[in-house]
Amino acid sequence: MASQGDTTGSAKRSPRRSGRGPTVADVARLAGVSPMTVSRVVNAEARVTPKTRERVEAAIAELGYVPNLAARSLAGGRQFRIALLYANPSAAYLSEFLVGALAEADACDAQLQVEPCAEGEDAAALAARLARHRIDAVLLPPPLCDDSALIAALTAAGLPMAQVATGIPSPLAHAVTIDDEAAAHAVTARLIAAGHRRIGFIAGNPNQTASALRRAGHQRALAEAGIAADPALMAEGDFTFRSGLTAAATLLAAQPRPTAIFASNDDMAAAAMALAHRQGLDVPATLSICGFDDTALATATWPELTTVRQPVSDMARRATRLLVEALAQDSKDGHPRHERLAFTLIERESDGPPPA
Repeated sequence: MASQGDTTGSAKRSPRRSGRGPTVADVARLAGVSPMTVSRVVNAEARVTPKTRERVEAAIAELGYVPNLAARSLAGGRQFRIALLYANPSAAYLSEFLVGALAEADACDAQLQVEPCAEGEDAAALAARLARHRIDAVLLPPPLCDDSALIAALTAAGLPMAQVATGIPSPLAHAVTIDDEAAAHAVTARLIAAGHRRIGFIAGNPNQTASALRRAGHQRALAEAGIAADPALMAEGDFTFRSGLTAAATLLAAQPRPTAIFASNDDMAAAAMALAHRQGLDVPATLSICGFDDTALATATWPELTTVRQPVSDMARRATRLLVEALAQDSKDGHPRHERLAFTLIERESDGPPPA
């Protein structure tokens, strides 16, 4: 096949004659597609027609292309530097996020640089600091994914960005999300189906758009079951363990006491469980508790938490890939891509029917 390709003209000449291995660009040229399409075929993504996929696979076979370090080939050999801005107090969430972002950065041959963001730090000054560090693009996990001033400053600095787990994706940024409203609805509907009618809810930090969606999903499930919303069963948190303790204490002081608590993340759910144990309440025989995120903390509690698996690691991976692809195509001025991944309701031992 290689010798036959050599006779078809310079446009399809095998790169092996020049003493180098074939690249994504060579495969793209031979198949008559863009380098990004080759990358999608190599990574088994769905957004490629069968006919195009066959053409790319044939070109890969003809050239003997080995698809490792595909992103470096796409980038013309330059290693991109992606900053992970971090201001999230949950160590469990950071751990999940880092696993995904680091794995995808390694697969794309990009460099991931963790940049802490101090509370109250000026957005323009932060963007300037990233530019001085020669950052090419920025990952924004919660709560920074909802910081409109930061998004505007990064846009002004010409830095592409990807929001992860925002409730309202910005038209200025790539975004990877789940359906927070539907996920919270699923948890509350599960508790209602088990027979619960007094369900306490611990809301997340109001500075994150996902918090409002989770509250809305919980309330929609109550309304569909004909259960009136009770203000005494709504407590505010900020996604930290300490706020979960305070909120759970408020809920468990209500009369009558709730038979279940749904917290907007696992840290606050674990806090509610710790307080329940301290008060001598059996979980789940006396009090059911559910969380959200399915971080490592969800399986470190006793009993293990029923929770929503937000695929944090996969979301971080996908957001990293979106940035690398945008940089490789030099598409800073293109239309950002918004993608939604599936959530899963993970059933464990922390919930059950209400006490008789």
